[in-house]
Amino acid sequence: MTANTVMHRTKVPICTWFNAAFLVTSLTPGMSALQLQKMLGIKRYETAFNMLHKLRAAMVRPGRESTGQQHPVEVDETLVGGATQGEGRGRHHKTLVVGAVEVMARTDVKWKGRDPNLPRGQHRGGHGRGVVAGRLRFQVVPDRKQETLVPFVQANIAPGAEVRTDGWIGYAPLASLGYRHMPVAVRGDQAKTDVHLPMIHLAFSNLDAWLLGTHHGVSPQHLQAYLNEYVFRFNRRFWPMAAFDSVLGLALRRRAPTYSDLYSGGWQHPDGRAP
Repeated sequence: MTANTVMHRTKVPICTWFNAAFLVTSLTPGMSALQLQKMLGIKRYETAFNMLHKLRAAMVRPGRESTGQQHPVEVDETLVGGATQGEGRGRHHKTLVVGAVEVMARTDVKWKGRDPNLPRGQHRGGHGRGVVAGRLRFQVVPDRKQETLVPFVQANIAPGAEVRTDGWIGYAPLASLGYRHMPVAVRGDQAKTDVHLPMIHLAFSNLDAWLLGTHHGVSPQHLQAYLNEYVFRFNRRFWPMAAFDSVLGLALRRRAPTYSDLYSGGWQHPDGRAP
C-alpha cells in the first residue's frame, strides 16, 4: 500500500476498518463519528472522526466520467447550514453549494420489481412526474459568478448536454460553450421551480435533512467531505455492496488526510475537479 492512502500506518485493526467501511456505505442514513465510535467500540472520538474522513477522501473517484451524456441535467445553487439570528437582515453563516443532477425518465431505469426510486406509499415532487434522479454532483463554491458556475458545469457535465437552470446570469455563457441551455426565470416562484427544477431541489432538501438528522450540522471547513459522502452513497443507493467494494478500491488510490491535516486546516477535501 502506498504512502498516505487510507489505511497506511494505521493502528486501527483491519477488521475495524472493514466494519466502518461497510456501515458508512450500507446504512441508509450513514454514520456520524459518535455513532461509529459507539458501534465499533473505538476509544477516542477523534479516531472515529479521522477514520470517517479518510473514507470520505476515497469517495471521489479520480477521473470520474461526466454526467448528461444521455439525460438532461438540472443545475442550481443553495445555501447550506449556518443560519444565524440577531445579526441583521441578510446576514448569515451559510455555505454556498452548487449541484447538478441527471433527470431520467422512469422508463429508462431498469430494476427488478417495484421502482427503487420510489419509497412505498410516496408520490411527491419530481418522483410523481414520471422522472427519477440519475447521477448527482455537489460542490462548495465561493460565489455565484460566471467564473465559478461555468467551470463547475464544464467539469461535471458533458459538452452538448441539455442543461436546465434558472435565469441567473451566471449560467449565460453555457449556450456559447456548446450546451443545450434551457434557462427559466423562476424569480422565487415555487410553482415554476417545481416544474423546471424539481429534482435538484429535492436533492437539496434531502441533503439538508441528512446533514441535520445524521450529523446535526457540519462546519464549512469540512462540508465538502460530507457532500462527497452524500453523493457517493446517493449514486450507489441501489447497490450498497458495490458501494462497499468501491470505497475499499478507491482507498488504495486516494491520498487521505492525517489527524493533523484535518485539525490544522491544511487539508483540502477532493471535489472531483482534479485527481
